[in-house]
Amino acid sequence: MSSRDRQRTILELIRAGEYSTQAELSEALRAQGFDAVQTTISRDIRDLGLVKSRSESGRLVYAPPGSADPERFRRLRSALREWALGFEPTGSLLVITTPSGYANALARAIDESGHPRVAGTVAGDNTIFVAAREGLTGAQLRDELIQLSEEGAA
Repeated sequence: MSSRDRQRTILELIRAGEYSTQAELSEALRAQGFDAVQTTISRDIRDLGLVKSRSESGRLVYAPPGSADPERFRRLRSALREWALGFEPTGSLLVITTPSGYANALARAIDESGHPRVAGTVAGDNTIFVAAREGLTGAQLRDELIQLSEEGAA
C-alpha cells in the first residue's frame, strides 16, 4: 500500500475517531492493514498538516488542517485587535505593523493559533513578516486575518 493510501486512511481515522498520540494512530493503522513506524506517522502528520484540537470530550486530538482549537483563534482575534496597526501584502508575504515592542507578542499569537494558512512568522520590534502557505497570496492572508479580527466586533 502506498503512502498516499496510508495518508488517506489517517485522515479517515481522525475524522471518525479521537487519536491523541502517534501510538494510537499506529495501532489504528495496523488494524487497517498498514505497518507504519513512528517516524513514518510523524512525517505523515507533518505532510498532512494535522493539528491538535480539543475534542468535545476535552481531549487534545489530531484533526485535519483548519480544525484548530477555537480558543486559540479567540486569542489571535484579541491580539490582532489590540496590536495590529497595519497590513501590507507583498507576494506570498504579509507585513503587519504593531506599536513598538508588540510584534513578538502578536507573532507568537499567530504561531500558537495554528492558523492553517500561515507557514510561519518572523518578528522584529514593530514589524512581523507572515509567510502564507503555498498557493496563497499575502493579500488573501491579509483579508482572512482582517476578517478574523472583525468577527464579533460591535
